[in-house]
Amino acid sequence: MNWLERLFEAQLTIGSSHILWREIVGNVFGFASAIGGMRRRVWAWPIGIIGNVLLFTVFFGVAFANPQHQTLYGQAGRQVFFVITSLYGWWRWQEHRKARGADAHAITPRWATARERMAYVGVWLGGVVIAQWVFATIGAEWPAPRWYFWCDAWIFVGSMLATYAMARGWNDFWLMWIAVDLVGVPLLVHAKFYPSAVLYAVYGALVLYGFTVWLKASRLERDPQPELTEAMS
Repeated sequence: MNWLERLFEAQLTIGSSHILWREIVGNVFGFASAIGGMRRRVWAWPIGIIGNVLLFTVFFGVAFANPQHQTLYGQAGRQVFFVITSLYGWWRWQEHRKARGADAHAITPRWATARERMAYVGVWLGGVVIAQWVFATIGAEWPAPRWYFWCDAWIFVGSMLATYAMARGWNDFWLMWIAVDLVGVPLLVHAKFYPSAVLYAVYGALVLYGFTVWLKASRLERDPQPELTEAMS
């Protein structure tokens, strides 16, 4: 098992910074998943799950040692919920693809309805209030200012909702990710998780492009199985 341990603990050293290779690899899988999501391919979900598992071990420093000597509970916890939500998205897109054919896009994008939008905005705001209190109660295993827990809660809840919105095929999910990135990049830089911060910054550009791709598709395409979409809503 020694070689597995060495592989698990392998680091890239840049100057005085030490970066776990599993953080880099996990983010590469996450970026690949984002590209698959933009292209509306089912494989985006299992690829993303692999990245989530690797990143959980990076952020949950209290159990898995990391060079930063910090545990980001919100970042670690959202990887768990990413996996849960991704399993739902994987199932939903797979069912749609079975009905459409192997070469077809898994879903047809659309905007969330006014009722759906009001629901996710309410959940986001309420979830942030609850999550920041939970995170502050648990602590961060290092002296953290109060604003840190609010930021972590914003990222945690927003990421969950964005993943769910992607599973539903809502254009809104791209805008949710922009809102998450605006807080996530500075927070990750502050905590010295540089590969994740860089990925978030690059991902921001991909999000803007992906939004235009989905927006165009939602205007030009018609859902070939509206009854299936309605039944799975």
